Amino acid sequence: MASHASSPPSAEAITRASRSNLALAFIALPKERREAITTFYAFCRIIDDIADDPGIPLEERERQLNDWKKAVCVPFEGEPTLAATVRELIAAWRLRENWFIEIINGCEMDLRHEPYPNFEALRLYCYRVASVVGLVSIEIFGYQNEATRRYAVDLGYALQLTNIIRDVAKDLANDGRIYLPADELERFGITRDDLLHRKGGPRFVEMMAFQAERAEHFYRKAVGQLPPEDRHSMIAAEIMRNVYHRLLGKIRRDRFRVFDRFHRLGKLEKIAIVLLVRMGVL
Repeated sequence: MASHASSPPSAEAITRASRSNLALAFIALPKERREAITTFYAFCRIIDDIADDPGIPLEERERQLNDWKKAVCVPFEGEPTLAATVRELIAAWRLRENWFIEIINGCEMDLRHEPYPNFEALRLYCYRVASVVGLVSIEIFGYQNEATRRYAVDLGYALQLTNIIRDVAKDLANDGRIYLPADELERFGITRDDLLHRKGGPRFVEMMAFQAERAEHFYRKAVGQLPPEDRHSMIAAEIMRNVYHRLLGKIRRDRFRVFDRFHRLGKLEKIAIVLLVRMGVL
């Protein structure tokens, strides 16, 4: 009996397998928009996985990301799986190709990871891997007021900074990556070795509280910039905002014990947030 190669995973399968908070938010969307954002999320997941896969040699990861840069613009023989679907998404929703290139550029920053000397350097990374994701997403969600673009950018910063705070230990385990600004680590008297040896203590808590307050600043900015007429269309983004803001609060209350545990919200807590956002309570 002839064997058949298994078909590549669909965008929906990739999104479902990720078990991401982002995927949870999609259930609030109408079918057409949900299918489009699922394709976009699958693209983001694929790009991120390429950049983060230690089992793939660095040069091969660079090649695959370069292939994706070409594939979002033009078809070619041997192009990545799902590339045609992503181009259809770009055309159907009149999305900017350069947004997709920027997301890839952001993930490329992870390949040859260098410490970020200050927040402005880190901010560029956050913009590419999170704020641009927000700019694409709101085009799919639909909006009326241009101010919603500023909401998307600032919410992207807030979500990515929350990820950085939660993932300190996880990132250190991945080729010693550090996403905390070097000048701020120095200001609080924390060395790279302190982080690698998982040293907590008062100085670490103080430094992480400083990072958390920056994230809070961007959450506040985002909330202040969401126009009333776009609140309903941004329901998926608002679910994300509430989930991640609640997560940040949980980490703060636990005194930033990110070396001891991986913080997450329970399933029931997430479902409650979805319901409360949809009801307009949150």
